[in-house]
Amino acid sequence: MEILRADPADAAALTEIAHAAKRHWGYPERWIESWRDILTMRPQFIAENVTYCAKEDGRIIGFYLLTTENDGMHLDHLWISPHAMGRGIGRALFKHAIEQAKQLGYREMKIEADPNAAGFYERMGAKRVGVSLTEIEGRPRELPLLLFAVPSKRDGEME
Repeated sequence: MEILRADPADAAALTEIAHAAKRHWGYPERWIESWRDILTMRPQFIAENVTYCAKEDGRIIGFYLLTTENDGMHLDHLWISPHAMGRGIGRALFKHAIEQAKQLGYREMKIEADPNAAGFYERMGAKRVGVSLTEIEGRPRELPLLLFAVPSKRDGEME
């Protein structure tokens, strides 16, 4: 497995992975359809943001996308193809994203997580700092808000 910068031409493959990973959690198809816009990776969005993909045998099996917003760095997407889950690819991509944030000078990374993914981010060291309240089909839905403290170069150095 290798992690490479995503190309705008990868948009369809990344979109397919995002949709498949979301479906993996058993959400109703009508919900997946309501999230179509957020799960669709557009070439310009890939080009304008820090986007990397994990490839195995020349095939994309996961990706992440970082955005810079008014309040700092956000992990906007991190998706793994269902057939590749449970093999450490998400962990490798998350660590890679942290390195990118560090190189860009950010001290923290914000994450609005799917409730099914929150445990993964917490195991990676992110701390829950709140919730984002949304609604689907007239019912409230809480999305965990997490914060990951990006270690400075000094934090990782030996004394």
